[in-house]
Amino acid sequence: MAASLGAFVLGTPDPRRLAGFYAQLLGWVEVEGADPSFVRLRAPERERPGLSFQLEPDHEPPVWPPRPGTQQIQGHVDVLVDDLETEVARALALGATREEHQPGDGVVVLRDPDGHPFCLFLEGS
Repeated sequence: MAASLGAFVLGTPDPRRLAGFYAQLLGWVEVEGADPSFVRLRAPERERPGLSFQLEPDHEPPVWPPRPGTQQIQGHVDVLVDDLETEVARALALGATREEHQPGDGVVVLRDPDGHPFCLFLEGS
């Protein structure tokens, strides 16, 4: 078998809460599991890749845009959308915040409730 992406993992002080945010944002479902320190989501129609949330009690949100000597972004989630304005409004209603610094047209940088940057973008942006 060739290697393939299984999941992208975000550290968080509250895995279940952050998983709930992304489940609503993406329309994904939580994979059953008994360990509250690690929660995995998947798309309803496929098992992998997924998005997982790992307990990190001392999580420090990164600085955006990055500056030397500050907490750097270790990764971020890009979410493809059909209607940027509608999806930004929906993300904000779910608890996201909009970053002041934006990279350009067709993409909006937001932060999830734990401060992880994520981008909503139109295809081709």
